[in-house]
Amino acid sequence: MDQAQIEVQVLGTLSQISAADWDACACPEAADGGRPLDPFTTHRFLSALEDSGSVGPGTGWQPQYLVTYQDGMLIAAAPMYAKSHSQGEYIFDHNWAHAYENAGGRYYPKLQIAVPFTPATGRRFLVRPGYEALGMSALVQGAVQLAADNRVSSVHATFCTEEEALAGKQMGLMLRESQQFHWLNDGYKDFDGFLSALSSRKRKNIRKERAQACDFGGDIRTLTGDDLRPEHWDAFWRFYQDTGARKWGSPYLTRQFFDIAQETMANDMALVLAERDGYPIAGALNFIGRETLFGRYWGCVEHHACLHFELCYYRAIDFAIAQGLARVEAGAQGEHKLARGYLPTRTHSLHWVADPGFADAIKKYLDAETHAVGQEIEILTEYGPFRKSNPEEQQ
Repeated sequence: MDQAQIEVQVLGTLSQISAADWDACACPEAADGGRPLDPFTTHRFLSALEDSGSVGPGTGWQPQYLVTYQDGMLIAAAPMYAKSHSQGEYIFDHNWAHAYENAGGRYYPKLQIAVPFTPATGRRFLVRPGYEALGMSALVQGAVQLAADNRVSSVHATFCTEEEALAGKQMGLMLRESQQFHWLNDGYKDFDGFLSALSSRKRKNIRKERAQACDFGGDIRTLTGDDLRPEHWDAFWRFYQDTGARKWGSPYLTRQFFDIAQETMANDMALVLAERDGYPIAGALNFIGRETLFGRYWGCVEHHACLHFELCYYRAIDFAIAQGLARVEAGAQGEHKLARGYLPTRTHSLHWVADPGFADAIKKYLDAETHAVGQEIEILTEYGPFRKSNPEEQQ
């Protein structure tokens, strides 16, 4: 293909491009009417963030969507933002920023190729089928050139796929590895089938936790599609505000985001609600992908033993098994997930830093960090809840 025909642009709003064109790159697998691999880079999700004011002026996430055309046809795109801070990313570079600024540099703004507030692995370099190598190359070169032309310190692509990470490394970007806890469906027919794969002690503990959770005096429902109602979002907003205030100081998403999501993404969401006497007291919001359930937000107005584990982890497993999904991604951090069947899994990000000396220091840091992450995953996996070959563990 003649690369002279390639045109790279930056768009300040997703309304400048049609949903059909964007999604032809973001989720071509959904062209058959099925689900995208994940909903987070779809036009409807990113538009909901933008239209609700969750990103944009005053948020520190200024849209700079990167798009690539060949002969007038969109062949690649990336959800890119100019960032004035490092909040809502979950791949932490605060120490990099401090070191850079202590040395007299200006770390912000930086360019972030990511889904805001969403630590879920997925494609970040969105390419129309048949243009994979050309499209990703054009996006990477375009982002780096934009940063260099505007004297921006760095470019970061977080929670990209392993395939993208390896390709980006070949293009000269720095690869960073982290870890999360994911549940994998080994063909289980039901939750008891999953429990049968665990050691006796862990199996008993989970059954005890589920019993305690369900003893709060109410009912638990999982709602999706047409079963979701505006009043459910009124309740969830209260939960989300409480969690946001405790974790981040203020919620990342606006109230309007949930209203827009109700209209455009009801089939992409599974909301687990705990209710007593018809009054919601806790909830967990999941997003549904083609093969994966993505656990995203949890909150409550009353605290009950083990209810968090039930709504966020065990009901997610129930849903995944019932829907034939391959895995549950339970979000960032949380070693407590290990005892509940969620095993450590590598995640990937890519980084470019303009200053050669600083880039060299970061590369050395990343080499050491990658080794440490590998060791941690190995140790944590060994301490996982699944049965070992020891006969005593299988009783």
